[in-house]
Amino acid sequence: MHIVDRRLNPSGKNLANRQRFMRRAKAQIRKAVHESAGSRSIKDADEGGEVVLPAQGVHEPTFRRGSSGGIRDHLLPGNKQYITGDTIQRPPSGGGGSGNEGSPDGEGEDDFRFALSRDEFVDLFLEDLELPDLAKRRVVNAEAPVWHRAGYSVSGSPANLALNRTVRNSLSRRIALRRPKPEELQALRDEIAALKEAGDEAKVLELEEELRRKERRTGLIPYIDPIDVRYKRFDPMPRPVAQAVMFCLMDVSGSMTEHMKDLAKRFYVLLYIFLKRRYKNVDVVFIRHTHTASEVDEDTFFNSPETGGTVVSTALEEMQRVIDERYNPDNWNIYAAQASDGDNTASDNDKTAALLTKQILPACQYYAYLEVGRDSEHFPPGFIRRDSDLWQTYSTIIRAGAPMAMRKVGHRRDIYPVFRELFAKKTGSEVAPV
Repeated sequence: MHIVDRRLNPSGKNLANRQRFMRRAKAQIRKAVHESAGSRSIKDADEGGEVVLPAQGVHEPTFRRGSSGGIRDHLLPGNKQYITGDTIQRPPSGGGGSGNEGSPDGEGEDDFRFALSRDEFVDLFLEDLELPDLAKRRVVNAEAPVWHRAGYSVSGSPANLALNRTVRNSLSRRIALRRPKPEELQALRDEIAALKEAGDEAKVLELEEELRRKERRTGLIPYIDPIDVRYKRFDPMPRPVAQAVMFCLMDVSGSMTEHMKDLAKRFYVLLYIFLKRRYKNVDVVFIRHTHTASEVDEDTFFNSPETGGTVVSTALEEMQRVIDERYNPDNWNIYAAQASDGDNTASDNDKTAALLTKQILPACQYYAYLEVGRDSEHFPPGFIRRDSDLWQTYSTIIRAGAPMAMRKVGHRRDIYPVFRELFAKKTGSEVAPV
């Protein structure tokens, strides 16, 4: 028996089906979201869009006929050459029907494309991260209107009708004008009827005159008058708009491989999304350095080749110059993320430490250092790898209680756990671990 459901799809069913599908294929969707981050620019990382899922991972449940048992009725329309009782010859062995013969064009099954909204994409992207609720230390002078209740008005939109206040005004007016109540009118009518049965005509005439007077007063004093109507009033109240700037600093000397740059980009993407969910306006500043530093655009930051030595202090000086020119710490929440392989000119370490402690860190909300390494570094058994010069310099700064954290990353799978550790909630007395 074949069942064909021709009912129309009811309203609201698509949302339930979508949520059910996302729960069933959540692992594949999350994996596709994480893989798509590498091909997006930082500023587009939190936008929604399509993700590609493997077709074999999103098969829908289906009904199928049991292999044995049951009663089957077959309706074969159009077979006029058969009548009741006729039998159909079994096809010869190997005569088709199984469909096991290979196709010369290959399998050719397309991947499944699934569209995600911006909120769905970001929720899946940050689902496994424990992000802190950092307090906004500074706000800008710019203001955005926020609507607040401001009493009542005698005019407005019907959607803003204050029903309780309107009825309250109506009741006060009816009491003040002594509008007869329906119970009073009904009591007079009952008394008149009783007097008519008793035959007291004089009293009946008196009460009928009083009833007409009260009914006329009821008609002159309406239950709801236009002067009773009140509307909820909303006035705009200016609210400061919080905004942040994110500085991306990266070493692009010859020792930084493409793998290291890819690790840095993934970390920057996470930090940008984190800030966008907490601040209305987020600017991104890209500073790359070898023995010299410069502010560049995103494409140049990640893709333009460059050679030279490594002097980290030049990047910090360039960052300080940009802060002085465009991002006053009194108006901006400043965050910085630095990625490097740890190399630095030995004579530059003291200058780098002085710039950080005296100029950069006092102006920053948070400073994160990510030391990226090669994916396949191999050392012989018993070999103890020495910390880089930059790691040792920053470790000294952190032990002094500076608002800074640092981690080492060698593989893509380490990015999310490291980001979660860097932005984990800490008590006021806890120092960021090294």
